[in-house]
Amino acid sequence: MEIKDILRTADHTLLAQTATWAQIKEICDDGMKYGVASVCIPPSFVARAAAYMGGRLPVCTVIGFPNGYNTTAVKCFEAEDAIKNGADEIDMVINIGMVKDRDYDGVLAEVKALREACGSKILKVIIETCYLTDEEKVEMCRIVTEAGADFIKTSTGFGTAGATREDVALFKQHVGPDVRIKAAGGISSLEDAGDFIALGAARLGTSRIVKIVKSQENE
Repeated sequence: MEIKDILRTADHTLLAQTATWAQIKEICDDGMKYGVASVCIPPSFVARAAAYMGGRLPVCTVIGFPNGYNTTAVKCFEAEDAIKNGADEIDMVINIGMVKDRDYDGVLAEVKALREACGSKILKVIIETCYLTDEEKVEMCRIVTEAGADFIKTSTGFGTAGATREDVALFKQHVGPDVRIKAAGGISSLEDAGDFIALGAARLGTSRIVKIVKSQENE
C-alpha cells in the first residue's frame, strides 16, 4: 500500500493533557503537508486550529473524553460548542457503565442525541473495546448502525489497550453498510496501518504515522 494512501486515512492526533498551542500548530502544519484525513485535537484548541488552517483540513475533536461518563446533556453541549468553534468531526465516548448494565436502549438514546447535536458533521462513536466483551462489541455495532453514526471507533488511546486486528474484523462483520470503522490506539508502524486498512478500517487514529514518514524523509 502506498504511504500516501495510508496518510489519507489518518486522523493525525494529539490529545495529551500537556499539549500546547505550539504542538497543536505543528500537528496542523504536518497534517496539511502530508494530506491526512483530519487533525484530532482537544476541544480547547478547536477554534484556534480552525482559524489557523482556514478550511484546508478538517478539524476533529473529542467529546466525553476519555471516560465517557458525562451526562448526555453535557456531551451534546460539548459537541454543539465544538461545532460552533469550527469542528468538522466529533469523536464521542460511550457510557461504558451503561453497556455493562446492559442498558442498550440508554446507550442508543445517547448516540441518537449526539447524532442530532452533530447535524451534518461526522460523528464517530468510541466504544473502548478493551473494556468490552465480544457480545458487547456486537451490540455496539448494532447500536451505532441504528443511531445513524458515521463511524464506530475502537479506542480512546487512554484505556488499557488500543485497536486490535480482531476487533476491526469483528466490526466489519457486524456494522451496517453505511457505518465506517476507525481503528485507534497503539498503531505504531506502517505495517500496522496497512493491516488495519486491509481488514476494513477507513480511518486510523494515530500520532505516529506522520512521525514515521517524517523520520524516513530525514534518513
